[in-house]
Amino acid sequence: MRAPVGIRIRRQRLDRGISQAALARMVGISSSYLNLIENSKRDVGGALLLRIAEHLQLDIDALSGDQEQKTLQNVQEMLRDPVLQGLDFGQTDFRDLLARFPEVAQALIRLHRMGAEAMAEVEAFTNRFASDPLLGQMLHEVLNRLTGMRSSAEIIARVEDLSEADRRRFTVAINREAQELSTTMRGLVGYFDRATIKRRTISPVRQVEDAFIAANNHFPALEDLAAELRAGIPGAFGETALAAVLAERFGLRCQRWPEAPGAPAPQLPERSRADVQAGVLWLRASAPLATRVFRMCRQIAELAAPELLDRTCAALEPASDEARQLMRGALSSYVAGAMMMPYERISATAAEHRYDIDLLSHIHGASFEQVAHRLVTLRRPGAEGVPFGFLRADPSGRLTKRFPLPGLSLPGGGHGCLLWPIYHTAAAGGVIRQIAEFPNGARFLMIAKSVPKRISTWAEQPLVFSVMLACDIHHADRTVYGQGLNLSDTSTQLAVGPSCQLCIRQNCSHRQEDAPA
Repeated sequence: MRAPVGIRIRRQRLDRGISQAALARMVGISSSYLNLIENSKRDVGGALLLRIAEHLQLDIDALSGDQEQKTLQNVQEMLRDPVLQGLDFGQTDFRDLLARFPEVAQALIRLHRMGAEAMAEVEAFTNRFASDPLLGQMLHEVLNRLTGMRSSAEIIARVEDLSEADRRRFTVAINREAQELSTTMRGLVGYFDRATIKRRTISPVRQVEDAFIAANNHFPALEDLAAELRAGIPGAFGETALAAVLAERFGLRCQRWPEAPGAPAPQLPERSRADVQAGVLWLRASAPLATRVFRMCRQIAELAAPELLDRTCAALEPASDEARQLMRGALSSYVAGAMMMPYERISATAAEHRYDIDLLSHIHGASFEQVAHRLVTLRRPGAEGVPFGFLRADPSGRLTKRFPLPGLSLPGGGHGCLLWPIYHTAAAGGVIRQIAEFPNGARFLMIAKSVPKRISTWAEQPLVFSVMLACDIHHADRTVYGQGLNLSDTSTQLAVGPSCQLCIRQNCSHRQEDAPA
């Protein structure tokens, strides 16, 4: 496990030749209290930890160990890959590796991800060869033309008394087949060129997640933008006022998209639904009010501040056009959430109501998932909320969104641990909670709930996701979800892991894949 925060403070203080009494005076606490902190007998965080970091001239991550822990989790995930089974790393101290050679650790992680993406690409090509009708048709055409050319050539070569007219006829046939073959081959080469262009060293979705994690999922400039845009909404904030702003400032009228069988639908990608040329923002008729408001806020952000969104996106260094598009959309969604739930207000109401997400949803007119997302962004230095990790799973159990925490081991994709509450929400009908212990000894309070993405119509299947938040057990008593739990009773906690493939618990009765060696 990582060194406690107090020990880190002491090390950094001694390295700088600052006495305990001097640092205590700088940050406005007593020497005895600082002594308790440095001996791990008092927790430290929030504004006090920020002041200590400032006076030691350090980034706060250097004291909290968050960045080191994130890198260590990535290294541990890499080492648990089945490809590396059989290698005995013994008691290798990877913390020492990170401290002495951080660039080497990052290089290993990047190479591992590139290898994983390459294997996924090979599998995709294999599946494409087996199932792509266009590729099969093109290859079949190539073989047919080659066969025709060979037959004509054999006749010319072997039939000695072939008339001149027949010879010319077969020669013309060979020439025609050769020209057609050339056209087919150009199409085939273009097919593979397009596939090559789509190659990724890191999947776009994973890159977006990693970029947001590196930024601690908090963007001060976007928070300021959201506050400015919200202040510019006349009257009471809501669907009517937002529709008026879209119409008057940007020439977009909001129109419901009928979803009855046979009804015409806008010919636009599902994620955009904005026809700027026609001046229409299409909204699903089945979308709940919170979803419609969120979509309108996002559209206002995209139209009002494209330069700021572009600059913020560029600073995250997307590696492909698809990653850039996903990243920019995620940043627009960040602004939309901040417009619906301004930082100061959501921070105050969350603390007042002890992070009761359903109650906060009612207060702010937002969905459960929107509030859960917003709680994860409360990372403003000096005004932090409870640090939450976030997960979302689709109906198949595949993880589609994630934001980890130090000590909270989460897989980069695929499926998580079957024992997590996120996989047991369907029959619950509300929030379920669980105290979970990970193999590294970290303990978390996990809460999860099933959330419908839209109202189900007769014409389509319901779309329901499961959302989960997790916080370190030390913060559990700050939430309503820790109420009534004996947080110090280890007999009530459940032994979990990140996923079967990454878990070291050999004797778990819920295991679906072999444990790593």
